[in-house]
Amino acid sequence: MTDKLIRLMRIINLVQGKPGILAKELAERCETTERTIYRDFETLSAMGIPMTNLGHGRGYSFIGNFSMYPMNWTEEEALAFSMLPSVLEQVKPLVPPGFETAYEKVMATHRKEKSRQADVLEQVADIIQMGTPAYREEGSHYLFPIIQATLSQKTIEAAYYTQSRNELSKRLIDPYYLVPRENRFYVIGYCHNAQQVRTFRVSRFRSVEVTEQSFDKADFNLRAYLRNTWSIERGEEQITFKIKFSANAARYVKEEELFVHPKLTELPGGELLFQVTLNHDREFLGWLAQYGPDAEILEPASYRQVMLERLSRWRQMYEGALL
Repeated sequence: MTDKLIRLMRIINLVQGKPGILAKELAERCETTERTIYRDFETLSAMGIPMTNLGHGRGYSFIGNFSMYPMNWTEEEALAFSMLPSVLEQVKPLVPPGFETAYEKVMATHRKEKSRQADVLEQVADIIQMGTPAYREEGSHYLFPIIQATLSQKTIEAAYYTQSRNELSKRLIDPYYLVPRENRFYVIGYCHNAQQVRTFRVSRFRSVEVTEQSFDKADFNLRAYLRNTWSIERGEEQITFKIKFSANAARYVKEEELFVHPKLTELPGGELLFQVTLNHDREFLGWLAQYGPDAEILEPASYRQVMLERLSRWRQMYEGALL
């Protein structure tokens, strides 16, 4: 069984290193027969290795962009492979010459690639510059361990600050996605404490530790989760806004990079009709305010009243300051 395992690994490496290699050459390189090679291909196929015969005289190759590298191992696979020498110690006289050095090379490559991947992630995290909330002093933003956990699908143990309650709590979170929104980063993932998917602002993490606990996103769909969400704040309503932008603002609105898909209709004179359905209003109204009188809410009518009351409060505040 040991000989066969070593031979299967060698076949994979040979086919990857020389696409189109013939069964005859594989048999010669593996010091076996072509019939055995054919049986080995059947075994590899049953194992889910996508290998195919390219046709008569054209040899074997992987299907698509499939490849196998040590850096693709899971932690469980790496641990199992690292234990192989101790398992084979009992049958050491039967292990072919060269196995030990080949094993050492594979493990060395795995560790090197794992280290290189960690270095790349750390560099990416360092490149991303984040601000600091006004209420706290500058500190670590924990992007590196969050990215690391997201890519490796590992649960994080974190201390998270909730500003509304002025509370620091311990959380176990499965980080599904890291999402940028308006110069901030958010983690969208499963919160074990709340037992549901939640959105966490990265700047509110006070500590982050990557655990050995793996997670599966299952059928979670980010687009469905954020459907009709203007930025990151989600609600339960379905509010259809119709906004008329002046010709001066229309060209800027068209260039806005949005996370929803509004319907845009060009009106005579260069004005723009902007229609979008949202599940929450606060972030949208804040965005709309930057356009001032160049943006008019047409529908819902109740939001015309909301805007009128807001403008009235502003006017009273500034008029009072002038007295």
